[in-house]
Amino acid sequence: MIRYLIKKIIYGLLVMLGVVVAVFFLFQGFGDPSRLVMGQRADAATQENIRKELYLDQPRWKQFLLYLDDVSPIGIHSKEEIAQKGLRGVFIGGETKLGLKWPYLRRSYQTKRAVSAVLMEALPGTILLALAAMFIATVTGVALGVLAAVKKNTWMDTTAIFTSVLGISAPSFFMGIVIAYVFGFVLSDQTGLYMTGSLFDTDPFTGRQLQLRNLILPAVTLGIRPMAIIAQLTRGSLLEVLDQDYIRTAYAKGLPKYVVVWKHGLRNALNPVITAITGWFAELLAGAFFVEYIFGWKGIGKVTVDALSKLDFPVVMGSVLVSSFFFILIGLLADVLYGAVDPRVRRA
Repeated sequence: MIRYLIKKIIYGLLVMLGVVVAVFFLFQGFGDPSRLVMGQRADAATQENIRKELYLDQPRWKQFLLYLDDVSPIGIHSKEEIAQKGLRGVFIGGETKLGLKWPYLRRSYQTKRAVSAVLMEALPGTILLALAAMFIATVTGVALGVLAAVKKNTWMDTTAIFTSVLGISAPSFFMGIVIAYVFGFVLSDQTGLYMTGSLFDTDPFTGRQLQLRNLILPAVTLGIRPMAIIAQLTRGSLLEVLDQDYIRTAYAKGLPKYVVVWKHGLRNALNPVITAITGWFAELLAGAFFVEYIFGWKGIGKVTVDALSKLDFPVVMGSVLVSSFFFILIGLLADVLYGAVDPRVRRA
């Protein structure tokens, strides 16, 4: 199991390195960052200082190595760089130090704040939204899948399949607009929900207040597609398992139907469902861009769209790296779960 885990970690690191290369060469070629930082009024001397600070006076290959040194958790930095960039970690050495550090994602062109601080403010909102959406999708999807499998070829099965196909076919941004308009505007008086809102609202009289109801509409919107996938996977996998000999044996022993289905059948049908849950959770965590923007939910997606509209590339680059990291981390978690559930995976 240890060897299997080490192999997956190495694969993950290689993928992360590829993402860093792609992000750097994709976004560093747009415009003149020094002009974006200083605006239109600064003189040539100021522009030259900014170019030096951003390493724009260096060859492209050296710029990449310096960027890799910044975003890597292991890096080599001078005392001056450590103080100037506010690097956090453990450093050893003299004037030039080797350090195990928190990755430095540089600073926003617009706000001059550290990108990591900007993203860490938005990350809890995205995590909460993804968890809520995945909870809704998992509970609803598994329940629909089990119902469809148990009631095969009945109206319940047909309804469950139709619902899942509808959910797969409808893009999240389209469903977001429809759900926001219907439940957050037309039926707002009945539902008590609004088209936009974040986890916390600030009232000039009562101060900062928690607003969990603002989570409902974006979570439902984001959970529709994974719910549909999970429902179909659960139905197909469970039908295959319920056709096995040991299930017929369990019925022959007189076990109740709910015990056979939920304990013996569903447990052995969960592998493809785990794949869907982990894969979709990573996607929801990293890609809730349009849903967050539509509902005004403060998360990484909304921050990234806002940064892209302002050409604030350090924030966009940091967002892509953080999103990729979560994809890899959750994929690694899924591999560990597979290895724990099915010993054959560990030998692959």
